Amino acid sequence: MTTLFEIKNITKNYWGTNEEKYRPYLFGNITAVLQKAERIALLGKSGQGKSTLLRTLALLEPLDNGVISFNGVSAKEMDTQHWRMNIAYVAQQSIMLPGTIEDNLQTVSKLHNRSFDEGLAKELMKDIGLEHLEWSKKAKDLSGGEKQRIALVRTLLLDPSILLLDEITSSLDQESKELVEQLLTKLHMEKGTSFIWVTHDLEQAKKISERVWYMEEGKLAIDSSTEIFFENRHPFSEQVML
Repeated sequence: MTTLFEIKNITKNYWGTNEEKYRPYLFGNITAVLQKAERIALLGKSGQGKSTLLRTLALLEPLDNGVISFNGVSAKEMDTQHWRMNIAYVAQQSIMLPGTIEDNLQTVSKLHNRSFDEGLAKELMKDIGLEHLEWSKKAKDLSGGEKQRIALVRTLLLDPSILLLDEITSSLDQESKELVEQLLTKLHMEKGTSFIWVTHDLEQAKKISERVWYMEEGKLAIDSSTEIFFENRHPFSEQVML
């Protein structure tokens, strides 16, 4: 059976920082495998390279060593655009392009020469509580939480196999946060969408994930089921919010 996603001995070096005196890499020799669709919470204290790891997996940052593969094909052998359609990154700080909400939603279709699925866009906007917004509204006039959710919808219109989510609910109110969690869980259950989700919210990690990756000292120190991870009450658990 072909492996869905494989990370093999990947390393990201520091470059021109004082941190090099402690270790030569931000993270090193990280190896993990997704044999099937999974929901993964990526945890660890600030400064461990979690966001950089996601950006590296999305080919937005260069690898210094190692191999990443999707469906048995190395990232080096796959067209970058095709890779990013399947392994899609959503940043913590959303970026809206000039123009309207509709212009932003149609961006992915134009970039990837795909037809715009207006019905799906409307369904996703409803799922995250934004069905009331006029699509003619200027993106620059949206609130931070609205921008974040629209950036997520924009990415979901690609129908990616794997989502790389960088604290995407950190700026949302509780109701909006729960709507996003419900939508992504539904996509996993109904479509087999995987996600690797950086979060500092332990309750969220327990709720949305079935597997935990915990980064410490530049390593993937723990890779376990969510249940076992929290049952063991690792020493970091009271400090991971920092």
